[in-house]
Amino acid sequence: MATALRFSRGGSKKNPYFRLVATDSRSPRDSNFIEKLGTYNPLLAKDNAKRFSVDAERVKYWLSTGAQPSETAARFLRAVGVITTAPTYIAKVKGTGKKGKEAA
Repeated sequence: MATALRFSRGGSKKNPYFRLVATDSRSPRDSNFIEKLGTYNPLLAKDNAKRFSVDAERVKYWLSTGAQPSETAARFLRAVGVITTAPTYIAKVKGTGKKGKEAA
């Protein structure tokens, strides 16, 4: 089973709340998950410690078993210090115009 570390949206309309979860990569965003690893509340102030909280030991375990973090999850985990490697994904280029060719 291919596992992924990604955010699952919760909360109500205009009141978002996200959970960092380990899940099967083929499942929909808000469906069942294997384990809850952390939370992210974008409505809190950026300097608030509860804005993004994560269980670093469990994230390291899932990464060691081969789970792939999404781009957004990897960015947050890098900011906290759980992941220390550089991004390995390739930026997606939209369009074939002048700006798209420059970005490629």
